Amino acid sequence: MNLRQLRYFIAVAEELHFGRAAARLHVSQPPITRQIQALEEQLGAQLFNRTPRGVELTQAGALFLDEARNIAALLDQAADRVHRASEGGLGRIDIAIFGTAILSFIPRIILEFKRRYPDVKVVMHALDKLAQIEGLQNRSIDLGFNRMLTPVPGLAIEELASEPLYIVVPDPGLFADRESVALSELAREPMMLFPASRAQGFVEKVTGLCHEAGFAPNVAQVVGDGFTAMALVAAGFGVSVVPQSITSVIMEGVKCLPISDVSETARVDISCISREGDTSPIVANFLEVARSLSQ
Repeated sequence: MNLRQLRYFIAVAEELHFGRAAARLHVSQPPITRQIQALEEQLGAQLFNRTPRGVELTQAGALFLDEARNIAALLDQAADRVHRASEGGLGRIDIAIFGTAILSFIPRIILEFKRRYPDVKVVMHALDKLAQIEGLQNRSIDLGFNRMLTPVPGLAIEELASEPLYIVVPDPGLFADRESVALSELAREPMMLFPASRAQGFVEKVTGLCHEAGFAPNVAQVVGDGFTAMALVAAGFGVSVVPQSITSVIMEGVKCLPISDVSETARVDISCISREGDTSPIVANFLEVARSLSQ
């Protein structure tokens, strides 16, 4: 039994006439007759009674019509799902994110992707930079978002945006009445840096900016994330430097100020990391959405 036989049988059963079925299928009548005869032989049952006007279904034929329609519908559904999967419209994508990057435009990317591709399951993972690299290499994730990424063999890094850094000071406090502050003014202030992870690119970035401003930072603590750093600033432990995206989170007891003296270099990127040569259409679709919404 094959799909052609099922299609031919359904057409004859619905038209109750071999000639009309042939016209509907845009084929000649003899192949339909042969396929129906072969189908009856395979099933060991007569499916049609011939009449002067055409044919009529036997009891076995009427029963088989219901089954044939179900089989054809399942095959159509399977073909449709395969086609959608081949175009990236069906399946799953695993995305890793870490730290303050989630506060940037990434949620908008994910929301837009889900709007365009509602049948793709999006699974989020909280992984730091090295864990994202390992996840891409062992294929447990498909994409990662992070900052300060350095080249890794076999992985592609695409910068989507960059954002300025801000200084977080206690409010009330020494700089709370200011509209901006020079990084050099903080030479004597204890600093809360982050993240405390295996890949401290952001810590190194802030340290480098301090040296550019003419001083070595007085690092009081290196904490896990920007929220903890801001909370410590609010508690009077010192100051911190954070990406602009985190300043959208309102935290009592702090004020976020633009940097005035090294503003041109006081920026950090938000980049996407993926496997080089990844042929997944879902990944390609996600990257297309990300690029369209990047800043």
